[in-house]
Amino acid sequence: MRVSNEWKDYECLDAGNGEKLERWGEVILRRPDPQAIWLVEDYDASWKKLDGHYFRSSKGGGEWKFYKKLPDHWTINYKELTFKVSPTNFKHTGLFPEQATNWDYMMDKIRKANRPIKVLNLFAYTGGATMACSAAGAVEVVHVDASKGMIGWAKENMMLSHLEGHRIRFIVDDCLKFVEREARRGHTYDAIIMDPPSYGRGPNGEVWKFEDNIYKLIEACTKIISKEPLFFLINSYTTGISSTVLENILKTTLLRMYPHGKIASGEVGLPITKNNLVLPCGIYGRWESND
Repeated sequence: MRVSNEWKDYECLDAGNGEKLERWGEVILRRPDPQAIWLVEDYDASWKKLDGHYFRSSKGGGEWKFYKKLPDHWTINYKELTFKVSPTNFKHTGLFPEQATNWDYMMDKIRKANRPIKVLNLFAYTGGATMACSAAGAVEVVHVDASKGMIGWAKENMMLSHLEGHRIRFIVDDCLKFVEREARRGHTYDAIIMDPPSYGRGPNGEVWKFEDNIYKLIEACTKIISKEPLFFLINSYTTGISSTVLENILKTTLLRMYPHGKIASGEVGLPITKNNLVLPCGIYGRWESND
């Protein structure tokens, strides 16, 4: 498992009984987590010193209850990066802190490449990976997401991280359609990142379902990967999909095209401060060059 254990402004304080307790800068939030199914027999005082608690509704969805007036948003830092954090109606905060281990991986690969690296980030959300790659020196990052709102949030993160002078292109589009158009244009990328949802819709109502569409998307991406690719990274939170599935897809696509590379897969997670457990938070699969 790859564990994101280098945060200073974020901390998973405790987890269990289907919830997690987190520190986002100075703000303490309590949110549902489907992986934290082990028992917490006795909630200690830390679970009660909350600034906000997201309650699930029996009808689906849920709502926040705040115990003090919080700003609409605030910022946290990860190394040289700065991100906007804001509790949303869907329990999220605009950032997935477990992805920091993937950001570190991408930044290290780009910095050590000693050549210009062009990156494509699909389902790019608020741009954690986009900012990491740009800060590491990618000559261009193309950031694609179907949500105008998330694109706007990503632009704010670019400004907060002082990357406005870097070449970052923000595109509102259906990811598969964009990739297919890029292939027709003859455009290529040295690194491709994707974090596809379990289910979603494109800006024109295009339906995305992970198990039905992921192989097609990766196959389409093989037509826009450069002749000397650096890495190809897939992240997923889709319930029931094993990291071995991602590994097998990459072995039957990328590794066949570039047998000199290597495949890795597994889980990403967060350390839990209280008891030294690790909260599993998703899976990843990647092809990378041996350079």
